[in-house]
Amino acid sequence: MATKQPAMRPTGEPVDDVLDRAGGPRRAEADRLLEIFAEISGEAPVVWASRIIGFGEVEYRYESGHGGTMPVLAYSPAARQHTIYLTGDFERRWPDLVSKLGKHRSGTSCLYLTRLSDVDEPVLRELLERTRDHTLAEWGEC
Repeated sequence: MATKQPAMRPTGEPVDDVLDRAGGPRRAEADRLLEIFAEISGEAPVVWASRIIGFGEVEYRYESGHGGTMPVLAYSPAARQHTIYLTGDFERRWPDLVSKLGKHRSGTSCLYLTRLSDVDEPVLRELLERTRDHTLAEWGEC
């Protein structure tokens, strides 16, 4: 019997296929995010779970024994908004940056941007750098 593959894994799909899901002006923003993430991570983009563009990879394992792999940095471009995946509870960890970011919505570890032009790019870059550093410090040796 074949074992089920985890949803969060590299799929080998072309990055352009995922970028194309962001139409109109969001496509140019998706391309800009690709540049920013590549610069900060130093890694090539890889499609994860058929909808996420990830950079780098770490293995994680919780005390419960649950584990897997995940990208160090990632985002998902779409027609309505861009979803940027950050360190869990990033708003509580880095309120100094979040307060200066600009127009956005957020969840526990997701930053939702309707328009890239509505946020301060240097602040976004700092959030990404802190997420990269936190992720590598927490999971880089698993």
